[in-house]
Amino acid sequence: MGRYGILYNKGKNGAASLADAIRWHMSKRGAEAVLTDGQGEIPDGISCLLVVGGDGTLLRAAKRVVGRQLPLLGVNLGTLGYLAEVEASQFRTAVDQLLEGKYTIEKRMMLEGEIFRKGEMIAADIALNDVVILRSGPLRLVELITGVNGEHLTDYRADGIILSTATGATGYTLSVGGPIVTPEADLMIMTPIAAHTLAARSIILRGRDVVRVEIGIGNGYLPPEASVFFDGNEKLVSVEAGDVVEIRRAAKKTNILKLSDASFLDVLRRKMAEN
Repeated sequence: MGRYGILYNKGKNGAASLADAIRWHMSKRGAEAVLTDGQGEIPDGISCLLVVGGDGTLLRAAKRVVGRQLPLLGVNLGTLGYLAEVEASQFRTAVDQLLEGKYTIEKRMMLEGEIFRKGEMIAADIALNDVVILRSGPLRLVELITGVNGEHLTDYRADGIILSTATGATGYTLSVGGPIVTPEADLMIMTPIAAHTLAARSIILRGRDVVRVEIGIGNGYLPPEASVFFDGNEKLVSVEAGDVVEIRRAAKKTNILKLSDASFLDVLRRKMAEN
């Protein structure tokens, strides 16, 4: 029946016991499953990784396995769970479908970002949902000078800016008024956060476009302070005036294993009704 990995978020109540229940059910069906608590190594020789937690847990797992192109199946213990398709109460049915090969795989676009200081790259990372540049330090706006494919676009004075994939449209971008987009679309969404203008709107770009964001000097009295986050992880990169962040489509994609026949609109309608 194959070999599978089960990664669980040990910081989420019930995740460890649910992961063990999934492993036990898989073993009864003749499949081998190996547990990891999210900090340990993801086992070799597996055909799929089941991720027990929420969307955040799945985002972190996607970054870890992107080079291996493993399909991910999310088991939701969170609140919304747009990425984690399987609810905890349905895990037995989901495992049975998985082992019987009753699934499809969706390929989701990822972003890669590079951060430059005085022409030298100081950091780089990838993201399935979004790359966020966010002000830090005292409560003041940061100046963001944006361009696309080498052409100047506009300047924002804002709390920050989000560069999102279609998958990330239901994440941070949604919370600041961005559009909802079917997750398999090949595009980027640029959305300012609390921009000091009445004209700020999300801008939808092609997947092949390259976005450049430079940190401006601001009001000239206090040095601007901002941070760059990739999928909202705890590992942030501090940036200063003159630093440049370049974001483009990543070469690799995330493979999301889908069991349900429900469309994205079906899921969206249900999630919106829950809130």
